[in-house]
Amino acid sequence: MSPAATAAVADPRRAALDRWLQDIHPGFAPACPLGSDASFRRYFRSVRDDTSHVVMDAPPEHEDVGPFLRVAAILRTLGLRAPEVLAADRARGFVLLEDLGDRTFTRALAQGVPEAELYRMAAETLRRLQARWAGRPDAIGPEAERLPVYDHARLLDEARLLVEWYWPEVHGAAAPETVREGFEQAWGEVLGRLPELPSTLVLRDFHVDNLMLLPGAGDGPVCGLLDFQDAVIGSPAYDLVSLLEDARRDVSPAVAQSILEDTLASGPWSAGPFLHHYRVLGVQRTVKIIGIFTRLARRDLKPGYQVHQPRLWRLLERGLQTTELEPVAGWFRRHFRVDGRPCAR
Repeated sequence: MSPAATAAVADPRRAALDRWLQDIHPGFAPACPLGSDASFRRYFRSVRDDTSHVVMDAPPEHEDVGPFLRVAAILRTLGLRAPEVLAADRARGFVLLEDLGDRTFTRALAQGVPEAELYRMAAETLRRLQARWAGRPDAIGPEAERLPVYDHARLLDEARLLVEWYWPEVHGAAAPETVREGFEQAWGEVLGRLPELPSTLVLRDFHVDNLMLLPGAGDGPVCGLLDFQDAVIGSPAYDLVSLLEDARRDVSPAVAQSILEDTLASGPWSAGPFLHHYRVLGVQRTVKIIGIFTRLARRDLKPGYQVHQPRLWRLLERGLQTTELEPVAGWFRRHFRVDGRPCAR
């Protein structure tokens, strides 16, 4: 028995995935592990007729592939480079995808591609997405209405992850009710002051690990998009701050500032309201991820993300210095050192 076949026997879902591939076409080779992410999803590769394919395994008791299929179709309708869906079984949680390769922006950076070049490409892709969304085809209308709205309630619910997971990690007990109430009141004030901006498609995890450097058809390389199943309708500032205030890597301040200035110069929004959103949502995202990374370590036994906690607290300390975040900054001053120490590990 081959190593792949032996592994499939020991892994019932992998065996079921291989049977599914055989049902599609008997030429598919046994699936080989490609990797996993911060969710319950796993990825495999399978070759057929010398063409590599990616297979997503999303256990339906934990994940629903429906949003991924929906957003992939929207992105491709908008002319953006998301992987083509070749087959899907939503009930079993299997999706067969075009293989976009291995050259993420993260790997391209490690290979020496200039940071400024890649980040400009990412920001241009984001501007293209938002412009095409604003003038989206009528066919996308019904699909757009099925996407969740990134409203204040959802943003606050995400921010609560810090209190629910990080607080017990460093204090040894659940947060007292007065602490939770103070946290929610502070965030309610901050979110309630956000100015109006036109909403757009927000991919939510728009950063270099989920962007692919792909060969173009003649105009140079293009940016491919991954991990977009959690897309929502929300602020045009969210994905930009996700890119430039990355939880996993330090972005050069000069590059980040240049990209931000270019976005303000070319975007359809007034600088003041956009920057207000950028600052508030940057802190909200950082707070959320501090909680998520702690939850991954403690509940899901994935401690590797905890190495990023010091960076997250540096981002938070900087973000809390802005006037828009003063109510939240006051809460943190009462309960944490401004540098976040001791960081949960």
